[in-house]
Amino acid sequence: MIKLRHQQPSVWESLFAEEVAELWEPWMRVVDELLEDEELVDAVYEAQGKRHPQSRLRGRQQTPAEVALRMLILKHVRNWSYETLEREVRANVVYRSFCRIGREKVPDAKTLVRLGQAIGPETVRELHDRIVALAQERRVIQGRKMRVDTTVVESNIHYPTDSGLLNDGARVLTRIMKKMEQKVGGLKRKIRNRMRSVTKKVIAIGLASRHKGTEGELKRPREYGQLLRLTRQILNDSRRVLQSKPCQHPVVGVCADWASSWKLWPIKCGGW
Repeated sequence: MIKLRHQQPSVWESLFAEEVAELWEPWMRVVDELLEDEELVDAVYEAQGKRHPQSRLRGRQQTPAEVALRMLILKHVRNWSYETLEREVRANVVYRSFCRIGREKVPDAKTLVRLGQAIGPETVRELHDRIVALAQERRVIQGRKMRVDTTVVESNIHYPTDSGLLNDGARVLTRIMKKMEQKVGGLKRKIRNRMRSVTKKVIAIGLASRHKGTEGELKRPREYGQLLRLTRQILNDSRRVLQSKPCQHPVVGVCADWASSWKLWPIKCGGW
């Protein structure tokens, strides 16, 4: 079952919360006033109710929407992990007061992870829109522009071998030619997609590199030669496609030498 917030605290708890509130940091006071808006809490409440069909009526008591919203905001502000967030809130009465937990149990790290997944990007977008609307109402911002801070996510990349770079260049050139063909409504000579052959040669070079001995040393140069031949054919095709229709870019000659700098060509020329 889900609920908006914990039960109303007792008189003694309210007095204690007032004493603790004097220890709040300045940003906590501003955010606390902002989070009094019911639409923000209702958005999280609705997202929690979508976890299961009977979440609103059955099951154990979930973390209240108000607590979940405030704890996730505290995690973002402090740049903590879920484990650190759980530990710090449990051990600090100031964080307990800010998150509206009081003497209640602090949700563990796994529960917080599930809450973050349940809220999801759509609810986060609604929260952002509501916060921007509140800022406009209070004349904090004019709302004409909004800058979004992104996070760099680590990703695996393949090691930049010669065959891999040739494969990447051939793939990008083929993709650009296909887009150009669609833009102009077809060419006199149909573009041939050689990427299947290129991929086979790259795989063959990788297998030959793993074999130690005479067989691998003899096979690898032959495969490299065939890969270079295929890449050269793709490069010639790209030159032919460029010459098949004059560039409509207002600056004459911008695309004249695009084959030597094909990585910059999609940015330089927009006239196809």
